[in-house]
Amino acid sequence: MPVAYRVEEKLLKLEEWFRARGGPVVVAFSGGVDSSVVLAAAARALGPSSVYAVTVDSPLHPRSELEWARRVAALLGVEHVVVPGRELEDEDVARNPPNRCYFCKRRVARELREVASRVGARLIVEGTNAEDLKGWRPGYAALAEEGVLSPLVELGFTKEEVRLAARLLGLPNWDKPSAACLATRITAERLRRIEAAEALVSALTGARQVRVRDHGDIARIEVGRGERRLLFSEGLMDELARRLKELGWRYVTLDLEGYRSGSMDWAAGGRPASPGSGASAGSSPAGSSPAASVGR
Repeated sequence: MPVAYRVEEKLLKLEEWFRARGGPVVVAFSGGVDSSVVLAAAARALGPSSVYAVTVDSPLHPRSELEWARRVAALLGVEHVVVPGRELEDEDVARNPPNRCYFCKRRVARELREVASRVGARLIVEGTNAEDLKGWRPGYAALAEEGVLSPLVELGFTKEEVRLAARLLGLPNWDKPSAACLATRITAERLRRIEAAEALVSALTGARQVRVRDHGDIARIEVGRGERRLLFSEGLMDELARRLKELGWRYVTLDLEGYRSGSMDWAAGGRPASPGSGASAGSSPAGSSPAASVGR
């Protein structure tokens, strides 16, 4: 069966999934592609007035993500509810255990439940897709425990299918790279430094997929595997090193493997992620210690 036809069928099933449950519905809405597809399907199935897009405005998320969320919610005509994120106030998040995403998502889920209670929604959904679960996702377990449903998982949507679905739906962010979570055992000041560094690398190189991993005195730059050539200039590398050192790092390095989800899990107690893979749970080698990072 052609991919496009299969995705069209899945989109119809996603809309039926919402019709079978009825509204109102609260959608955990980051502004990314996955949650945008969920939001669009809910609006098509139930009508925009029965759908609430809820975005947690958190210091752990780049500011550009909130702008994407506002843009897509306005395009779909749904009410956009922005709530302040207070994840860093949670000691279990701040102390940076390997499963910190569990505690972070549990707090987010409770924020969603408060909004659902106010608007009279009994259904709360989010945008994890089936392929995400190939990696280690303690945050997904927290959402499930709190009663947040994941229709893309239930219907078996892959990452490729989600992007094609977003394109078929006419969503402007269908090809938008996934964004980094900034969650680590770091202060708000270091969060701002990482966000500034990623914006700088993106502006100087033109790379769309950018992570700056914070290893104390060392900044490790990752860009998309197909974008590594954008950094192959001595002058550019000198400029990146100078500008990132001005932000407070002593050493600036380029990760030769390029971006891969979960590359910090080795330092945090998981297995090292291979290029293009999700992270998996595992044990760290003797003597390893956690490092601060830009999340996924």
